Amino acid sequence: MKWPLRISKSSALIAFLLIVAFALILFAMGRPPICGCGTVKLWQGVVQSSENSQHLADWYTMSHIIHGFLFFGAGHLLRKRWARFFPLGVIVCLAILVEGAWEVLENSPVIIDRYREATISYGYEGDSIINSMADILWMIVGFFLASRLPWKATLAIAVIFELFTGYMIRDNLALNILMLTVPIETVKDWQAAGTGYWLTGKS
Repeated sequence: MKWPLRISKSSALIAFLLIVAFALILFAMGRPPICGCGTVKLWQGVVQSSENSQHLADWYTMSHIIHGFLFFGAGHLLRKRWARFFPLGVIVCLAILVEGAWEVLENSPVIIDRYREATISYGYEGDSIINSMADILWMIVGFFLASRLPWKATLAIAVIFELFTGYMIRDNLALNILMLTVPIETVKDWQAAGTGYWLTGKS
């Protein structure tokens, strides 16, 4: 069953204020508003670059869309059990809260150091604020896509995204989670061996 696309004005306001609040938190943490290069790009395709995670979209955008799929699935389960307490607006706000909390955690020294130590993101310095805000918006895009598509179509898109990014940059949401939580040296070596344009900018 498809969910209604409309959310209440109060929920929309809360969602907006949550996004603004996370932007302010990231600013207070010292995150740069935009890329240090001084420009804002729609797409940044080179992973091992100082501009990765600094613009509006990159290879990891697909992971954030999948976050939206997952949050919608969790919200669907909550609605099945407690529908009256979890209208669409509440679920959207909860999704933004979780995604925003991750953006803050992801840009903390602990996670930045973890990325450098356990993954192929050796020079990772965190995200720009505009990138983090875009990540939240991409998650919302994924959420509303999942609310309109049959679950099989949503699952197929998620699998395609994972396989495509895994092939193109030797990384994706599943590998990111794996390497952050239980790093495997063999996987790290395989990822580091990727020398295509999309990974390093060199052919």
